[in-house]
Amino acid sequence: QVQLVESGGGLVQSGGSLRLSCAASGRMISNNVMGWFRQAPGKEREFVAGLSWSGAITRYADSVKGRFTISRDNPKNKVYLQMHSLRHEDTAVYYCAAAVKSRNYVGSSQAEYDSWGQGTQVTVSS
Repeated sequence: QVQLVESGGGLVQSGGSLRLSCAASGRMISNNVMGWFRQAPGKEREFVAGLSWSGAITRYADSVKGRFTISRDNPKNKVYLQMHSLRHEDTAVYYCAAAVKSRNYVGSSQAEYDSWGQGTQVTVSS
């Protein structure tokens, strides 16, 4: 079982940037698709970004394309989400997730991910 811990959230002004990190422990995630999801108050959890085991395949929600970048450092067992041009509507709890059965297919459904972190709050002031 892999444990995922997110960090890097906080309060930022509209137009600002943040970099989220996800540290994995318990086993290596280098062979797994990894993803970021978010959940705003009163809304369902939604897919933000994901990438394949090598990082060669990425997938983004339309709402964050061109603003967010997902990356990974397999030797460090970490995944990152660099967020630029943040908007008020990006305010949410951001979750890191691992798809333990997938190396290359980057799904956007929660059901395709098996392990989840506890989340980190991102608040964008307008």
